[in-house]
Amino acid sequence: LSNLPNHFGVDRAFACLAALKIITNPLKKDLLIADFGTILSITKLNSNGYIIGGQLIPGFQTQLKSMEQNTKNLKVPKKYDIPTKDFLINTEEAILKGVINSLTGVINSSFNPLKDILITCGGDSQFLTKSIKTEKKSIINAPNLVMEGMIIHHLSLKQLL
Repeated sequence: LSNLPNHFGVDRAFACLAALKIITNPLKKDLLIADFGTILSITKLNSNGYIIGGQLIPGFQTQLKSMEQNTKNLKVPKKYDIPTKDFLINTEEAILKGVINSLTGVINSSFNPLKDILITCGGDSQFLTKSIKTEKKSIINAPNLVMEGMIIHHLSLKQLL
């Protein structure tokens, strides 16, 4: 990896390392990694491992909890059934749809399937990847990408010793 920012999270670095090693990329597209955790971290790097940049957005649970804590009478929904309609009467469904749209909207606006491969990972990735409105063949869900990066890093260190 090159062009790492000063305060680049180790989890993001491991995800980048794993993506470079395990994702098949014969067209040398940029890799756009969306890690759906406490924070949705989006990292873009080229096929040579050069970090282009990223975005950080409050994650699914973080947004839900913030709405409950900072707004009178709003409660976090107990079930996370993704509403299919865009506009809803039920408050819990409207909350879910809004939070999901905020997360997937930033992905949809940042991701260009002609230039990028989108890799989703993290605790909420399997749940939220379904809501991304783009060519599904351009998306790879690798929920354990960070852990895979840790393993790759560990094995490469062992080889040096």
